[in-house]
Amino acid sequence: MADELDLGLLGHRIRHFRKELNLTLGDLSEIVDRPVPYLSQLENGRVEPKIGLLNSLADALQVSVGVLVEQTAPNRRAELELALVKAQEHPAYRALELPHLKPNAKISDDVLEHLTTLWEQIPNTDGTRALRAEDKARLANAELRMEMRARDNYFEEIEKVVNESLDAIGYPGVGPLSERHITDLAAHFGFEVKRARGMPSSARSVTDQRKRIIYIPLREEVELRAARSVVLQTLGHYALDHSVTHDFSDYLRQRIESNYFAAAAAIPERAAVDLLRRSHADDDISIEDMKEAFYVSYEMAAHRFTNLATRHLDLPVHFLRCSPDGVVSKAYENDGIDYPADADGTVEGMRVSRHWGVRQAWQAGESFMLHYQHTTTDGGDWWCATYIEDAASKPYAVSIGTTSKLAKAFRGGDTIRRVDARSESTAADPALIDRWESVAWPSAAQRSHVLTALPPSSREFSPFPGVDLVDVYRFLDRQR
Repeated sequence: MADELDLGLLGHRIRHFRKELNLTLGDLSEIVDRPVPYLSQLENGRVEPKIGLLNSLADALQVSVGVLVEQTAPNRRAELELALVKAQEHPAYRALELPHLKPNAKISDDVLEHLTTLWEQIPNTDGTRALRAEDKARLANAELRMEMRARDNYFEEIEKVVNESLDAIGYPGVGPLSERHITDLAAHFGFEVKRARGMPSSARSVTDQRKRIIYIPLREEVELRAARSVVLQTLGHYALDHSVTHDFSDYLRQRIESNYFAAAAAIPERAAVDLLRRSHADDDISIEDMKEAFYVSYEMAAHRFTNLATRHLDLPVHFLRCSPDGVVSKAYENDGIDYPADADGTVEGMRVSRHWGVRQAWQAGESFMLHYQHTTTDGGDWWCATYIEDAASKPYAVSIGTTSKLAKAFRGGDTIRRVDARSESTAADPALIDRWESVAWPSAAQRSHVLTALPPSSREFSPFPGVDLVDVYRFLDRQR
C-alpha cells in the first residue's frame, strides 16, 4: 500500500488528524513508539512509513487506515500547500531560478491562494483556453513517454490479452493475420465488421455499440493493410475495457494502448520474436523483414520492434517519426539518446538537427531506399536506419536506431556513412546570422500537430515561430 502513497499528502493527513485530537508530536511519539524527529519528517512527506506503522498511526489518530491514506487533502490549507510544493517541482518553475519557498505557517492562506492561482494561469496568459489545454496535453504526453521508457515499451498485460485472443481464433503462429483472422477476432469480442459509404472524414471507424458493428471505409477508399490496422485499433479499446474519457491524459493512454494492441495482434509476439532471434544470431536485424513477413507498414513494424527489442533481445533502441524539416511527431528511446525537448520534457513538435539520419535521408538520391548512418552527437555515437514514407499529402520519415556499439546486430550497421552532429561542429556561422537577421522575413509553413503548437525556431527569441531561421539564412546566401 505504501508504494502507492503520495507522501506529502499522507503527511498532511497525519498532521490534520493529530491536531483534531489536540495531540502534540511528543504525545503521538509516546503512543506509536517512534521518535519525534521521525514523526516530524513523516508529516513533512520526507519518509515512507511501514505498513505496521500506518496501522499504529491510524489507531492513535482514531481513524481507519483507509481514511488515513485517502488521496485527498484534508482541508483547503493543505491543498494549497501541496499545490505550491508541486508547482516548485515543475521544470518550468525551476527554470525561473527562484529560491525555494517553504509553505510554512508564516504564509497566510490568502498568499497561498494568490501564488497557486498565478501559477495555474501562467500557461494561459493570452486569455485563451486552447493554450492551457495544449500545455496539459504536452505534459501528459511527456509523462506517458517516461513510463514507456521505464518499462522498455513492453506492456505485458496487453501482450497477454492479445496472445489469448489469437489462440482463441486458431491463429497458426506464423505469417500475417488474414482477413478471415480479423473477422474471427472481431467475432471473438462480439463484433461484426462492415464496409460502408459516406464514412466521416474525421473518423477512422465508427462503432455501433448497440448492434455491435464496426464500420470502416470501402475497399477503394482505404487499402487492406490500413483497414486491418483500423479494425484492430478499434477492437483494442473493447479488449482492454476502455471507457469514454473526459481527460486528455486518459485519452492519450487509451490511444497508446489500443495502438499497442493493434501492433501486437498484427505482429504476434511469439512469431515476431522467433524471426528477430534468428536475425539477431546472424547480425542481420531489419525492420524491412518484419514489414514484409507480417504485411504491415514500416512504421508499425518499427513501433513493434521497440516493444520487443529490449525485452527479448536485450537491445536498447530509439524511434523517431519526423517531417521532412525534422519536426518530431512521435518519439521513443531507452538507449540514452538525447532528444531536443522543451522545459516540460516534451519532444513532439521539437526539431532535430539537420545532421541526424532522419533528416539526412531526404538528401539521399534514392529516397525510396533505407538510409543508414552513424551520427556523433554531444551525448555519444548513434546508428540509425531511416525509411521515407512518400505519403501523397504529408510525407514523413521513420527512423529506428541504437548506439553505434550495438549497431553490428543490424543490417546496415556496418555502413561507412558517418556524420558529425556535435554542437561545436554544427553551430551556425555568426557572420551568416549577422548578414541576414535583420533582412529575412519568412512565413511559417502551416502544420497541424496533435500535441503541439508550431515548433520553436532555431533562435531563442524569434519573431517567426516554427521557422528554421538558419535554413532560411543559408537559402538566402545561396541566392546571392
